[in-house]
Amino acid sequence: MRTVIVGCGRVGAGLAERLAQAGHDVTVLDVSTEAFNRLPSNFGGTAIRGDGTDEDVLRRAGAEGADWFYALTNGDNRNILSAQLANENLGIPKVVAKINDPLRAQAYTTLGIATICRTTLLVDALAEFGGQPVEGEHGVAAATGDAHHGDEHGVSRRMQVASEPFAAEAPEHSAGGNGQRAAGPPLATEPGRSES
Repeated sequence: MRTVIVGCGRVGAGLAERLAQAGHDVTVLDVSTEAFNRLPSNFGGTAIRGDGTDEDVLRRAGAEGADWFYALTNGDNRNILSAQLANENLGIPKVVAKINDPLRAQAYTTLGIATICRTTLLVDALAEFGGQPVEGEHGVAAATGDAHHGDEHGVSRRMQVASEPFAAEAPEHSAGGNGQRAAGPPLATEPGRSES
């Protein structure tokens, strides 16, 4: 399973590590080389310094043909832009964008982008912890727009609560990571841990 993650913050790095350990072919992009220090030294994927909102950078990083695409930067605008590029221009079938603003998260699902809203997730978790019943989206919404390609996890075109995580299935045969990291505008890969 080929996965591209834009944003190597705590969430992006954690997801990249988990998927790489499960045998997925993972590529992580971030504009900051220092961000790759969040990845473990034995990370089996590829880390590339580059702007995930630039279609040319995404193509050169091998995003075209990926099975999954996660936009996990700190900015809603960057996330939705890179997610739209992945979905509409690169044809990636499963695209998820982390969105902080609950109103934006709901609106973006109509563009064919599944969203996860940590604001709503945290509010719901705190309410449930306090004994309050929680109804609604629970922070994860499936895409509703025509651009959504659907998936084998049963996510419909109608907005719904995702009762199952947007985790990819284990690959039948793993391509594995190449253990390389990349730095610099030309997307040249170099082995070993990035140093800042």
